Amino acid sequence: MSEERHQQRQQRLKEQVDARIASATERRGILMVFTGNGKGKTTAAFGTALRAVGHGKQAGAIQFIKGEWPNGERNLLEQHGVEFQVMATGFTWETQNRQLDTDACLAVWRHAQRMLADPALDLVILDEITYMVSMDYLPLDELVAALNQRPAQQSVIVTGRGCHRTLLEMADTVTEMRPVKHAFDAGIQAQQGIDW
Repeated sequence: MSEERHQQRQQRLKEQVDARIASATERRGILMVFTGNGKGKTTAAFGTALRAVGHGKQAGAIQFIKGEWPNGERNLLEQHGVEFQVMATGFTWETQNRQLDTDACLAVWRHAQRMLADPALDLVILDEITYMVSMDYLPLDELVAALNQRPAQQSVIVTGRGCHRTLLEMADTVTEMRPVKHAFDAGIQAQQGIDW
């Protein structure tokens, strides 16, 4: 390709991008969903929190499902004022106690409701909340109401597999993580600092 053709192509691309940027005039918080069977949903959410904090914004995180093992993202983000509330019962296949899991979910959900009503928080992460809805630990209508009533400038990230279609329809941005290959499937242990 000649330099002139390359420059013309790039100029057309620039004009298209500039037009899209100019047409995006609305300013409000957004609802993002990171779902799918692939690895990286929580990592993407905390990467966004890191970005927000780096720009001087306030963030909070609720972790459903997760246990009490070391969490690198939490270790770093808490040092920068990010509040974490963790269900801390571990994976539901380990507890095998529906009532215990439901009670733990609802207890941490109260913190989520508080965060979702707090206009000082620019970003709230609801990590693994999709499981709470699909397993009927948390009523979908409560989650939908809290999302709809949140402060206008607050963004929210919902993570987890099997996201309910209502949340997918509500969301402004949906990213589906798709597995292609995973080291664990080849018998390689999960590694601190890499996998968690």
